[in-house]
Amino acid sequence: MSDDMETDYEVGQDNIQIMGLDIHNPVFAVSGLTIIAFVFFSLVFREQATEFFGWLRPALTSRFDWVFMVAANIFVVFSLLLIVTPYGSIRLGGDDAKPDYSYAGWFSMLFAAGMGIGLVFWGVAEPISHYEASLGGVALGEDGARTDWAPLGAALNDPEAAHELAMAATIFHWGLHPWAVYAIVALALAFFSFNRGLPLTMRSVFYPIFGEATWGPIGHVIDVLAVFATIFGLATSLGLGATQALAGLNYLFGVPVTDGMKVFLIVLITVFALVSVVAGLDKGVKRLSEANMILAALLLLLVLVVGPTMVILTGFFDSMIAYVEALPALSNWIGREDTNFMQGWTAFYWAWWISWSPFVGMFIARISRGRTIREFVTCVILIPTLVGALWMSVFGGAALDQVMSGNGQALSDAVLELKMFKMFEAFPMAGLLSFIGIVLVVVFFVTSSDSGSLVIDTITAGGKTDAPTAQRVFWCVLEGAIAVVLLLGGGLGALQAAAIATGFPFAIVLVLMCVSIFIGLVNERRRK
Repeated sequence: MSDDMETDYEVGQDNIQIMGLDIHNPVFAVSGLTIIAFVFFSLVFREQATEFFGWLRPALTSRFDWVFMVAANIFVVFSLLLIVTPYGSIRLGGDDAKPDYSYAGWFSMLFAAGMGIGLVFWGVAEPISHYEASLGGVALGEDGARTDWAPLGAALNDPEAAHELAMAATIFHWGLHPWAVYAIVALALAFFSFNRGLPLTMRSVFYPIFGEATWGPIGHVIDVLAVFATIFGLATSLGLGATQALAGLNYLFGVPVTDGMKVFLIVLITVFALVSVVAGLDKGVKRLSEANMILAALLLLLVLVVGPTMVILTGFFDSMIAYVEALPALSNWIGREDTNFMQGWTAFYWAWWISWSPFVGMFIARISRGRTIREFVTCVILIPTLVGALWMSVFGGAALDQVMSGNGQALSDAVLELKMFKMFEAFPMAGLLSFIGIVLVVVFFVTSSDSGSLVIDTITAGGKTDAPTAQRVFWCVLEGAIAVVLLLGGGLGALQAAAIATGFPFAIVLVLMCVSIFIGLVNERRRK
C-alpha cells in the first residue's frame, strides 16, 4: 500500500482529559492498568514472581535466539545500505529543514540516552567475563552454573587469544548491531513524522503497510507493545544502575547493600528524574545529557592517564581489528557450538536493545530534524560504535591488563556491579575515580528515566509532544516502581527476563518497520 494516501487522522483525536491525564484511545488505559497490575501481583506473590522470572529468560533465549540474531543482522545491513544508496540524500523534515541542535548537543543526547548506564556497568565486567570464559573453556550459564564453552575456536590457555576474543565479543555487543536497532526506529519515526506529517508515535510508521487501519486496533496494539517494551527495557537499566551505584556507595562509604537501600536509591533518583521531566526536553534532558558526556569524558581520560596508557591505546586498534575479523562468526546463528554465549549473552543483549528501541528511537527522532538520512545513519551507528569501542577498550583493556599481569585476583572475584570499583583500587586517585563513577551512574540513571518518561508520554498521548505534565510524572513514577519490583522479585535475572520478554514480540515489529521505511523512501523519491 502506498503512503501517498491522504489521512484524516488528527493528533489527539478521541482524547479524554481525566485528572490532568491526556488519555488517547485505549493505549494509555490498557498499558497503564496492565503495568500497574503487574507491579501489584509481583509484590503480593513475590515468591512465585521470582520463580517465574528464573524460568522465563532461558526459556525464551533457548527457543528464539535465532529470531534475535536474524533480526539484528537485518537491521545492520539495511541501515548501512541506506548510507550508500541515493535514499541517503533525503533530508528529515524536507529539503529546507535545518537541524534543531548542534552536533555536540545532538550527539550528547543520543549517546546518553542510548547506552549510558550499560557502558558503565559492563565496561569492566563484560571483558573480564569473556576473557576468563574463553581462557578456561567455560562460561557462566543463565543460572550461574559453569558450563563447557569453546567460542569460535579460541585456543585454551592462550591469554592473547582470550584477550582478543574478549574484546571482540564485548565490542560486538555494543557496536553496530545495537545502534542499528536504534537507527531503524528513529529513522522511521522521524521520516513519517517530519516528512509525512504523521503523529510522532509507533503506529504512524506502519501507515504504508496498513493504511487507515493504522489508526484502529492494529495501531493500538503496536503502541501498547511499544510502551511495554520501553518501560521494561528502561526498568532493566535502572535496576542495573541502582545495583552498581549502591555497590559503589558501600565500597566508598560503607552504605549497607540491602533491598531497602536499593528501593530508597531508586526512589531518590526517580525524584531527581521527575524534576528533569517537569523541566522538559531542552531545559532538563539536554542539560543533563551534556553533563553526562562531560563526566564520562573526564572518567575516560583519567583512566587512560593513570592506567596502562600505551597498552590501552594499542589495544584499541587491536580490539577493533579483532572485532571486524570476528564479526561474521559472531553474527552467525547457524551451527554454533557456543550456544551458551549466543543465548546467555548475545540473544539477551539484542532483546535488551530492541526493548529500548521505542524509547531511544523516538528520543533520537525528536532531536534529529534537519539531518540527511546519510548523515543520520552515519552519526547514529558508526560514530557511537567507535566511541563505545573506545570506552570498552579503555576500561576493559585496563582491567584485562591487571588480570593478565597476575594482579587482578580481587577484580576477578568481585561481583559484577563491583568490578569497576575494584579495578580502580590499582590506580592513583582511586577514591576520586570511584566517586566520579558513582555520580556518572546516577546522572545516567536520571537521564534514562526522564527521557524515557517523555517518550512513553508521547506514545500514549497519540504523538503529542506537549502532553500534560501530570502524565509525564505518572510514567516516571511507574518506571521506578517496576525497577523496584523486578529487583525484589529476582534481581538481575528478573531484570534481564523482563527485557527479553518484551523485546521478543517487538523484534518482529521492527522487521516490518524496515519494509515500511523502504516503501516510504521509494515514494519520497518518486515525488521529486
